[in-house]
Amino acid sequence: MLLDVTQTGGGFILVEDTVQCSGRGLLRCFINAALKRGEDVHVLGFESPEAEVCAGLDSSCVHRLHFHKGFPDPLGWTRRSSFTVERFTSQHITQLFKDTQRAKASVLVVDSLSMVLRHHDPVVFSQTLQELRKGGVIKTIIGLLHSDLHQQGIVGIVCHLASTVISVAPADNERNSVAKTTRRTKSGKVMQEEEYFSVSEDATLSVQAKPRQPGRGQKEPDVCETDPTSNLTFNLRLSEDERRAKEKVALPFVFSQQKKSALLRPAPGSGRIVYEPDASDDFDEEDPDDDLDV
Repeated sequence: MLLDVTQTGGGFILVEDTVQCSGRGLLRCFINAALKRGEDVHVLGFESPEAEVCAGLDSSCVHRLHFHKGFPDPLGWTRRSSFTVERFTSQHITQLFKDTQRAKASVLVVDSLSMVLRHHDPVVFSQTLQELRKGGVIKTIIGLLHSDLHQQGIVGIVCHLASTVISVAPADNERNSVAKTTRRTKSGKVMQEEEYFSVSEDATLSVQAKPRQPGRGQKEPDVCETDPTSNLTFNLRLSEDERRAKEKVALPFVFSQQKKSALLRPAPGSGRIVYEPDASDDFDEEDPDDDLDV
């Protein structure tokens, strides 16, 4: 899956690394693959110089790489950078793409998003990414995030915005690293895969499937369940004769047809209550409540 994401691109691809394993080599692989596809690549370099980013790239395609210098003055204190963190807005970035002679859908690479997040509100940062994705000028956004520099809530917000998240970690051997790729399609389907990868000096990506751990695919043996009613002094089950006898017993709250007819049929000489007022009764038909002290 990692090789497929590198070759096709599209959407917002997040490379998540830590101090134990750097994802900058994988970032160079994405840049090299986009240049070979004939796409223009704009790099916002806040943490690495241009020489380090361009090292090993295909010399025949490097003219399509536009490096916007943010290193070594990302905050613009000495005015030695052509692009500062403060200018990380959809308006400024879109203008950079429009000023390019080959104006078409291009690739934006941010090295790194951690520098931007340290000086921008996460809500404003999220709005900027959404505007860039919907603007139509940028085809692919690739960002490097140092996850161990931020709170988990901030990392979760950025991962939620990304269509593909690649988390890199060190492997058992020094030659390879482990990449856990999580890809979310437009239909909402989520795919995950862990692979070994290595980056050569010419920014070529080599991917190897991670072998499964032994014993994980084996089926667990069935566990014998004991019967909790086996040692009871009384029987909880009914025999066939007991079941038939139980079904013949009439329930007390169920009326038979004969009982219903007897209750609904008016009997001759049924009792009635007749009230005849005597002389001591003081009843006023116009004011029935006259005897009440109200």
